[in-house]
Amino acid sequence: MPNFIRIILGALILGAAITLIVFSYWGWGILLIFISILVFVTYIFNEKMLIAQWFLRKENMEKAEAWLASIKNYEKELFKGQWGYYHLLLGLIESRKSPMKSEKFFKKALSFGLTMDHNIALANLSLAGVEMGKRNKREAQRLLKEAEKADKNKLLAEQIKMMKGQMSMLDKTQMVRGGRGGSGFRQF
Repeated sequence: MPNFIRIILGALILGAAITLIVFSYWGWGILLIFISILVFVTYIFNEKMLIAQWFLRKENMEKAEAWLASIKNYEKELFKGQWGYYHLLLGLIESRKSPMKSEKFFKKALSFGLTMDHNIALANLSLAGVEMGKRNKREAQRLLKEAEKADKNKLLAEQIKMMKGQMSMLDKTQMVRGGRGGSGFRQF
C-alpha cells in the first residue's frame, strides 16, 4: 500500500476516534486511537521490511527474499529513511548467494543513508569483503577503517579483526605467488 494512502487512512481513523470520544463512546474511541497509531507506525516502519528482518535473523533467506520481493516499488511503498535499509537487506541476502553481485546493494544503501552506526559498519565491512575478493587491498583497508570507526559499540569488532587477519594472509599469498627473482616461487 502506498504511503500517502496510509496517512489518509490513519487520519480518517483518528478523526473517527475523536468523533466517537466527543459523542461519549470512550471505549471505541480509545480503540480507534490505538488502531490509528498502528497505521501511522506502519508508515515509518513498513511491515514487509520488519517481517523480512525477522526471517533474516532466523536465517530463513528464502522467506526474507520473498517478503522483500513483495515490495514492488520501494520509492512509493517505503518511507525515504528506509530506502537504505531496503538495499542493505537485499545486499545481505545477495551476499549469501553471490558476494560479488551484492556490492551494488551495499553501495546504494550507503548512498541513501543508514541512521544506525552498526548498520553503516556492516555495509562497509561487507564492501571490504567484496574488495578483498577483487584483490583491491587499498580500498578494502579504507573500508575496514570506516567500518571500525562506525562500529562504536564494538558489535562487529570480532568480524573486523578476522577480516584484517584475512587481509594479512592475502599479503602472504601474494608474496608467495609473486616472489622474488622473477621465478614466481619462493625459494627456501
